[in-house]
Amino acid sequence: MPKISVPADKDSLYGSAMLTDKDNLLRRLHALRSEHRDLDTVIARITEHSPLDQLQIQRLKKRKLGLKDEIAWLESRLIPDRTA
Repeated sequence: MPKISVPADKDSLYGSAMLTDKDNLLRRLHALRSEHRDLDTVIARITEHSPLDQLQIQRLKKRKLGLKDEIAWLESRLIPDRTA
């Protein structure tokens, strides 16, 4: 039977998993912020240079609001709880 190696300190096992989760959340947050900024640019260009397509602008703004909500949710997940 193969021997399974278990860390002596269980916190080191959970700490590394939490670090990975935090890193993933930070990467996702960075990507969402980038997309949110890009939408600002797209909306500005559409309103300046093209005949106004209200439906397209409305859809882009709705997507931007959805991104803002997701960014806020991720930021709240990254803030540690202070219950003590």
